[in-house]
Amino acid sequence: MLVWSGQAVSLVGSAVLRFAFIIEVWSTGEQATAVTALSLCAVLPQALFSPFAGAIIDRIRKRSALQIADAGGILAVGLLALVHFFGGGLEPWQVYPATVLLGISAAFQLPALTAAVPLLVRKDQLGRANGLLAGARSAAGICGPALGGIMVALTGIGAVLVVDLVSYAFALIGVRVVRMRGDKVPEGAGAPRTKITAEAVEGMRYLFRQASLRDMTVNFCTVNLVMVFGFAVVQPMVLVKSGDGALAAVNSAIGVGGVVGGLAMAAWGGPRNRGRGMMLGVLGMCLAAQIGTSLVGGVAGWCAALLVGAVLMTVVNASMQSIVQTKVPHEWQGRVFGAVMFLSQISGPLAMAFSGPLADGVFEPQAADGTGVFVLLGPLFGDAPGSGMAAMLFLAGVAGVAVALWGLASRSIRDIDVLLPDIDTDTDTDTDAHADGGTQRKGGEKDDAVRA
Repeated sequence: MLVWSGQAVSLVGSAVLRFAFIIEVWSTGEQATAVTALSLCAVLPQALFSPFAGAIIDRIRKRSALQIADAGGILAVGLLALVHFFGGGLEPWQVYPATVLLGISAAFQLPALTAAVPLLVRKDQLGRANGLLAGARSAAGICGPALGGIMVALTGIGAVLVVDLVSYAFALIGVRVVRMRGDKVPEGAGAPRTKITAEAVEGMRYLFRQASLRDMTVNFCTVNLVMVFGFAVVQPMVLVKSGDGALAAVNSAIGVGGVVGGLAMAAWGGPRNRGRGMMLGVLGMCLAAQIGTSLVGGVAGWCAALLVGAVLMTVVNASMQSIVQTKVPHEWQGRVFGAVMFLSQISGPLAMAFSGPLADGVFEPQAADGTGVFVLLGPLFGDAPGSGMAAMLFLAGVAGVAVALWGLASRSIRDIDVLLPDIDTDTDTDTDAHADGGTQRKGGEKDDAVRA
């Protein structure tokens, strides 16, 4: 709970800053390309640096890795604050390099935090813990846009930068205070090591040696490609059709859905068959958040469709994380999580790079003129501003449904819990984390696992 509360506060501060960044770059010309370029600056560095971050994480304590991530965030936002307060104000173009630095910090934070969860809870609680972490990210999606919109309107971006600095400091304190039982420098840390690049490649090789993990990651890579292609234009579509207030409401609805999904996972623990559950979640997410959002009109419809999609997304992500946490040895988890993040997310920047220019240069003009694909799609989406981006979201949803059905048809993904055995988690972590039960409780859990 100490780690969770610190990260939750930090996520809220970062969400406030992200919303302020979106408004800052949108104000320069109201172009979808500017907004998608900002998203690209956040996601691409995170994806590219994840394998190397994972290799570093496996060399050090998980708490140290989390501290590196929080310190990196403080450095990036602190430099931006110095430029704003002492450099005569912040220029819109300066938002992009700052977002790149924050993306690099996130490349350390997500694998380190996910690998640290098994050090804090028992194996049977992993789904619930991952749900709580996902809920914290989504809660930030509720508070961030609302608070960001108010602060940008009343105080400007300077106060937003200060808030984010304070939130990073709070997270850093939480990580410093907590004791992660079993968190230690891996054996042989003092011996000569291979290069970071070679260790990052080892993480990918481990992932691809396991057919089920490999197929799951390739499926997620394809899912992200088609979904990000559509989701990248949701924010500019909402801005074009309804303005800043509608965007804040939509982002808050996504946050509410994530919180609901996180609380559901915390109480439920996730589907018994996690592979099938993930694929059904992806299918529902595409139907609701993409196809549904593209077809409904108005803020209320967008909020409802995206809320349902966010609930399912939380279940999907928490299930995937708990699969890796239970199927991969702890000493490999940093590298494997880094490889999973790289392979599943690298398709996202590619989709972002094309979605903005396609929206501005192809789909929006075709929607206005009734040409191209709008000879067929025109009756569904009309010719008003934003109709082209709605059609992009619809087509991405159709492709996402096809990918989800492929995952359901693949036994290596659908039955991953049966085909890939759990790792032996009989470590000192269980004994230390449950001092009231002592060693006797640890042995009882082991016996239960053998009987299962």
